[in-house]
Amino acid sequence: MVLNRQGYDDLILYLTQNLALFEKPGEIKPGAPKVMELIEDVIAENVMLICQQHPELNTEQRSQIVREVDGIVYDLQEVLSSVISRPVTVEQHAFIDEFASLVKNLFDSAIA
Repeated sequence: MVLNRQGYDDLILYLTQNLALFEKPGEIKPGAPKVMELIEDVIAENVMLICQQHPELNTEQRSQIVREVDGIVYDLQEVLSSVISRPVTVEQHAFIDEFASLVKNLFDSAIA
């Protein structure tokens, strides 16, 4: 659906161009989640939005979305393996939110 498209390659390129956000210290708000916890939560929220906004999707299509999202989360986990258990900084939080929105946009485009 999206993993084999140019848009996903562009998204991974965008991630690699912003890796410095995960290599430098930054402001951490009290009670900030760990990097991986935030990634999983934000991506899951966006998957639920996709399914809510596209009620025409059948079970197989929804399952395919979940499988591909699992692959995306796995890729993020691999790229960010050295920082996934650290508390997320304010800048990282903003990036993760934006990245998850871009993932959602990829799926929205593929569905349309």
